[in-house]
Amino acid sequence: MTESSLLPHLPHATDTAMTGRIPTPMNGLTTSDNELCPSCAKDGRPVKRNLKTTHWVECEACRTWYHWDCVSGGQPLSTIDKWYCTSCLQLNASLVITFKPPARKSARKRTQLNYATLDGEGASSSNPDKWTKMIENKPLAPDRFKRMKGEEVSVKWMNEDETAFREPIVIEDARGLGMRMPCWPSEDGVGGATVPFDVRDVAQVVGEETPVEVIDVATQSNSPGWNLARWAEYYHKPEAERDKIRNVISLEVTGTPMAEMITPPRLVQDIDWFQRYWPLNRRSKGQFPKVQLYCLMSVAKSWTDMHVDFAGSSVFYHVLKGSKVFYFIRPTKANLNAYEKWCGSELQSSTWLGDLVDEVVKVELQQGNTMFIPTGWIHAVYTPIDSLVIGGNFLHSYNISTQLKVRDIEIKTRVPKKFRFPMFQRMCWYVGEAYTRALRNKEDICPRILPELRTLSDFLVSEARLIENTANDSTKKETKDMVPADKVPDPPALARELRWRLRLLLDGESGDEKPTKQVNGHGIVNGGARSKRSTPSNGVKRKRLANDERAGSQDTMLSDSAGGIFKNYTPRPWESVKKTDGLVLKRSAVPLPEDWEAGANVGSSRVGDLETRTDSVVKVRRVEGEKGKVILERETIVRTKEVWCAEDGDVMQVG
Repeated sequence: MTESSLLPHLPHATDTAMTGRIPTPMNGLTTSDNELCPSCAKDGRPVKRNLKTTHWVECEACRTWYHWDCVSGGQPLSTIDKWYCTSCLQLNASLVITFKPPARKSARKRTQLNYATLDGEGASSSNPDKWTKMIENKPLAPDRFKRMKGEEVSVKWMNEDETAFREPIVIEDARGLGMRMPCWPSEDGVGGATVPFDVRDVAQVVGEETPVEVIDVATQSNSPGWNLARWAEYYHKPEAERDKIRNVISLEVTGTPMAEMITPPRLVQDIDWFQRYWPLNRRSKGQFPKVQLYCLMSVAKSWTDMHVDFAGSSVFYHVLKGSKVFYFIRPTKANLNAYEKWCGSELQSSTWLGDLVDEVVKVELQQGNTMFIPTGWIHAVYTPIDSLVIGGNFLHSYNISTQLKVRDIEIKTRVPKKFRFPMFQRMCWYVGEAYTRALRNKEDICPRILPELRTLSDFLVSEARLIENTANDSTKKETKDMVPADKVPDPPALARELRWRLRLLLDGESGDEKPTKQVNGHGIVNGGARSKRSTPSNGVKRKRLANDERAGSQDTMLSDSAGGIFKNYTPRPWESVKKTDGLVLKRSAVPLPEDWEAGANVGSSRVGDLETRTDSVVKVRRVEGEKGKVILERETIVRTKEVWCAEDGDVMQVG
């Protein structure tokens, strides 16, 4: 969920060999998914070990993770500098495991700032004000994010507005969202009255013995040994009687009775990759990433430091009780680069990330508010009063490029696989297969999604190359195991077909493999070699129509643009085509619009007459769906042409 999906204070090392202490399995993976490494016992059972002290180590060559218990041979991990697995050592004789030099002691005093010990208090202190003190004098940008009504948050909005869901949005009244939250009917039941849900109810419905991960806010570390019964008792104590400030931000409730009381917002159901593309038969077997429903229970003065949700996933976030304060950083290239350097480094314990980026925006949420957080937004969260929140993570097709960018950051900063989006590659293959099938069948796809699908196709091609060309057997096996063989029997063929169809659609190209840089799922940059053409083209590329020609042609408005792209493809005819001519608006003494490219060539006059003409075409057709269902499709195209005439006679037009 948004406060925990990519933990901000993961164990890290400045040395080359990356290690980390791994907490309890999470994110919907089974015990076998989480605990086995390539060197575990041959019978498939993990070596018995104390999970609280288990360490992992990553091979510097193939980037595969192993239990140190399985590969150490009794060597202390603290002495290792660079480590390589047995497979890589056998493949490359030049690789050598290296050790750290003996530590040198220095008499020079070093000043180290630790958020858990601010104000001169010990590491065990739970000073509730340290986080607000850290940012009280920091510059914060005002909240200008859009406030919307529930019924406005829809797929129609996403498809028709190019700027939709590029920034967080807040819905102050949840009515119209198509969302259902847990509550109890009142005793008299009059007028559909309900009783609010609280933390004791969560424990009762989910199960009091259910283990729960509790965060000590002062140190941002896990507190072991908690279940929901103990947590509910702590949460409902008076504030003065709590020994520390604690926080629960990763209780995933999918598959519990509580999940049956919750329905995510309609938009999430409509665009979530899991809802749209994960096979139903896989869900019934429990083989799916469980990230759809989280319950967050925070006491007053809780804090979660800056983070990005795993794989850049988007979030819906509803405040059932209490209030929340968010600190947002926009996911620009520069800001994500700053986050990558800050995350998992020594900067994390001594530097406010807001000092390294362009701006931080503060957003306050009250009880009953719902917020949608878009792909890749960096954020911290403060809890002013005891709060209860329901939310969930979801991937979608409207910003695949940023999702993949965040995943690459996770790999570069060595976030353990346990804390990444579960089964991410498998999800991408399901999505790629579905869109390839849609393109084969000439189905309509939102134009806003098509460039993002190109990024997905490049990622899948890079995954396919790992299967085809990687010498490391463990990496090849790991990559291949993430392919759903029932849906994708030939991964390289599907990946290249998807890329070819998208290039044909977007660029009019045949889809050759060009020597472009592509980042695969293991943080490796590949240069694709040029291959033979996948389709005959007589050495001539089809060229895309210029934008002004497309916009200026009325014939284009009345035709199907796909008709000239796929050879021998005839689009389904429209049964009704209605054209509305010329709504004309004339205005005088209008200043020349600044964004008109030819504005510098109009002479001395900067004021003139502006004529705006709007034409529209509405097309309707009937399509037979599955099982004889009748589907009606309507397409509306609006063209606006503006003519500006300067006082000295110069004429400019944009259409």
